[in-house]
Amino acid sequence: MTMEARAINRYVGTSPRKMRLVIDLIRGKTVDEALNILHFSPKHASKTAEKVLRSAVSNLQNKDDAGRLDVDQIVVKQAFVDGGMTMKRISPAPMGRAYRIRKRSNHITIVVSAIEGAKPKAAPKPGTKASRKKEEKTEAAATT
Repeated sequence: MTMEARAINRYVGTSPRKMRLVIDLIRGKTVDEALNILHFSPKHASKTAEKVLRSAVSNLQNKDDAGRLDVDQIVVKQAFVDGGMTMKRISPAPMGRAYRIRKRSNHITIVVSAIEGAKPKAAPKPGTKASRKKEEKTEAAATT
């Protein structure tokens, strides 16, 4: 059974169409890659999406009993945007008329899950080349 967590941000003041452009970029990616995409995206909606993604990752790490889930071991399982409430406003128009302005909002839902078979990083096996290098580094640091 895979462990998963989700984060929902409701009534975000961006139109759903603009937010979907950003959310579509991260669906199915690893969290590390998704955070890089969102952080360097020029879209204004990416800041909100990054906040929701970080919240979902934090929820998953809090769910984990061992607390050793690495960001590399987490993947964005689902990400979708639903339309929220639309505020109706009126703008003056010529000849006594009025135009209607619709200020749209959306709800973002991001579900993250741990990759199947992912294990916490372990120390190298004794007697291998990697473990000898590690021992040499610790000895050199201790003598200095």
